[in-house]
Amino acid sequence: MGIVRIADPADPRVHDYTDLTDSALRRRREPAEGLYIAESSVVVRRALAAGHRPRSFFLAEAWLPDLGDVLDAHPDVPAYVGSPEVLESITGFHLHRGALAAMHRPDPVPVADLLASARRVAVLEDIVDHTNLGAVFRSAAALDVDAVLLSPRCADPLYRRSVRVSMGTVFQVPWARLTEWPGALGTLRAAGMPTAALALSESAQDLDVAAVDGTALPALDRLALVLGTEGAGLSRAAIEACDAVVRIPMSGGVDSLNVAAAAAVAFWHTRPMR
Repeated sequence: MGIVRIADPADPRVHDYTDLTDSALRRRREPAEGLYIAESSVVVRRALAAGHRPRSFFLAEAWLPDLGDVLDAHPDVPAYVGSPEVLESITGFHLHRGALAAMHRPDPVPVADLLASARRVAVLEDIVDHTNLGAVFRSAAALDVDAVLLSPRCADPLYRRSVRVSMGTVFQVPWARLTEWPGALGTLRAAGMPTAALALSESAQDLDVAAVDGTALPALDRLALVLGTEGAGLSRAAIEACDAVVRIPMSGGVDSLNVAAAAAVAFWHTRPMR
């Protein structure tokens, strides 16, 4: 199919890319239409490397050389090319990161499949900020977290901002959305995976000395770290469903960190012993 030049912002062929700045609309549309948007040539390449299938590409003429090998490798996928002005009229913002691609959403991964071989899992409760979610995934990829599980109300890891902030690591860290919460934490226990809730609780153990049944967290063969929403933190029900409650020791009168920063600290400290 090759290169298709677009001159009319109302061209129905570029429907996948319309109104990208309307987050409420896109959060409804993209899962329903079975797509997500990969933004920047780096992220597009990482999506393809993960085996995700492109529906189309979307870029300005100046970026054709940068993605030439990608377009050559997918000759049957249309590459919509237009002037910066036309592309901005379609998406609602200036494409300064090179290119976009509309990708087919991969099939959901069963939770049991993720847990079969995982040693370290992050479990996220109601994290709705896409920037924080993407940052958690990037830390998970860097710090030996094998999978991420999401409560039903968590944000979409494949939303454009999450993907961009994660630098495409949402494609390499397997994830699944839980259908039952917090009852799903019992599934982890049944799978032989202890759970540690990060929470500001009087009974919480300091992360650097925390243990489950007398075993320090880094020495545990398997462990799930449970983190809560940006404002209120973990719900009481989730905390009570976990095997341990831990906190990051703080100085300087600071009582807590942003959830993405807290996740990075916890992932690093509890990474499995080699």
